[in-house]
Amino acid sequence: MNTPIADFVRRYAASGTARLHMPGHKGRAFLGCEALDITEIAGADSLYEAHGIIRESEENASALFGSARTLYSTEGSSQCIRAMLFLCLTCRASGAKPVVVAARNVHKAFVFAAALLDIEIVWLWPESMTSLCACEVTPQRLERTLSAMDAPPAAVYITSPDYLGGQADVAALARVCHAHGTVLAVDNAHGAYLRFLSPIRHPLDLGADICCDSAHKTLPVLTGGAYLHIAKSAPQAFARQAKQAMALFGSTSPSYLTLTSLDLCNAYLAGGYAQTLLETVQRIAALRKRLASNGWHALPSDPLKLTLDACAAGTTGTALAQRLRERGVECEFADPETVVFMLTPETPQADMDRLIDALGVCRESARPRPVLPMVKGERFCSIREAVFAPHETIPAADALGRVCGAPTVACPPAIPIAVSGEVITREALALFAHYGIDEVDVIRA
Repeated sequence: MNTPIADFVRRYAASGTARLHMPGHKGRAFLGCEALDITEIAGADSLYEAHGIIRESEENASALFGSARTLYSTEGSSQCIRAMLFLCLTCRASGAKPVVVAARNVHKAFVFAAALLDIEIVWLWPESMTSLCACEVTPQRLERTLSAMDAPPAAVYITSPDYLGGQADVAALARVCHAHGTVLAVDNAHGAYLRFLSPIRHPLDLGADICCDSAHKTLPVLTGGAYLHIAKSAPQAFARQAKQAMALFGSTSPSYLTLTSLDLCNAYLAGGYAQTLLETVQRIAALRKRLASNGWHALPSDPLKLTLDACAAGTTGTALAQRLRERGVECEFADPETVVFMLTPETPQADMDRLIDALGVCRESARPRPVLPMVKGERFCSIREAVFAPHETIPAADALGRVCGAPTVACPPAIPIAVSGEVITREALALFAHYGIDEVDVIRA
């Protein structure tokens, strides 16, 4: 597969042209990559008015992912999430309300997008609170929720895979959405590679209408590289207005280094990646068996994640992560119950062996998994009203009864405990303490 962006950038870097344009480093090596870092000069194309090499590269990506249209983001899935919601809102079916039904384990980018677009949210809550990161949504629950509404929502929105690797039944949820005259939008930030499994498990192939992938999370792409995918079955207005939606929320100075890495990734994906991915999944399966034989328990997850149950090991995820850090192994995420590792074909076998050695044999007795309180804050005002109101930061322990201003949560996992506009409850205070959140942002009294 051709790589038009990378080819242009390399030719320009080797041309010796006097760079009387941005960026300010002028191609000189401060970091080492400057020669390849350019701006929208003649021939280089412009991301949001793409008609040349960027358009050609995005069409290559669309062919690889089987979409009606795939667009690049250099600002991660956060930009794509905002664009998805904009499209769902402005292109919604006749009679549909400006409401989104969403599983509660959304990324905070979703909350800020709802504030910018003034969208009302109907939350789908988990049956029980096992983790801030998880929110299982069954087709039966979604059917009940949509049947109880007097008009279809603009969209149903889920996160799959979630941060722990949990995967929704996207195909069944899509069928429910379509039966009720609405679309399914999926935050697939952790699952770009799912298109290249056999059988394919990417949301677009399972019936989702629109989704985002963070290419940089599981593919060899620079940080910030992401895709917005629009399904062939989605409303045609989605594809027509997608560039406008991305431009509305994106910088006019997208990183050409990130664009180049997205472009090169097309050739990587087309060049035998599916077989390499299969071999990697097999290596991870063998790693799971080795860990199990050493007494460690891995939770069910998507194929490229390894999520260890720290409670089963008689410790906390944060303590286990620190122990591994001291032995030269850094995890992706840890909380009191779990440790998450993200693996890809670029993970050498030596690093998997190093993880085995660093963990050693689990000899501790399991500790009880804590029962986490269900946090369902009462709505005081809209998300938009709360985000744009004057705020103050106070100790979390003093926040009972106050109204959440901006979501207060670290990234990762960037999943709010209390959402803007909700009254902070005792249950929320308990979760703040559980996840080590000391201060919260509230509407100024």
